[in-house]
Amino acid sequence: MPPALRAVRGATTVDADTPEQITTRVTALLGAILERNGLAEDDIVSILFTATDDIVSMFPATAARTMGLGAVPLICARELAVVGAVPRCLRVMLHVTTERPRDEIRHVYLEGAQGLRDDLPG
Repeated sequence: MPPALRAVRGATTVDADTPEQITTRVTALLGAILERNGLAEDDIVSILFTATDDIVSMFPATAARTMGLGAVPLICARELAVVGAVPRCLRVMLHVTTERPRDEIRHVYLEGAQGLRDDLPG
């Protein structure tokens, strides 16, 4: 199968809104996504991050740059403030090129976000 453009989802939470905690959790999330899907930086087309309203200490994209992803287009947005949503939650969607079929993409949900998408293969 030739390489195709695929989207990989993931999310994590932070215990406290601090740059250190955000950096630790974002890099762990991205590292797990890359590892579980056999991806490298050159496979990443772009990354979209969202954060809930209670995260204001830093941009999740700044944390991704600490991993050496500075050449990858990164953007952050605000998550919808929905009643009952997971607090202090960082979500991510990577657009990647891969030879994996869509049903073999492994989405990653860590920390307090583990139950968000139980329907997806992990």
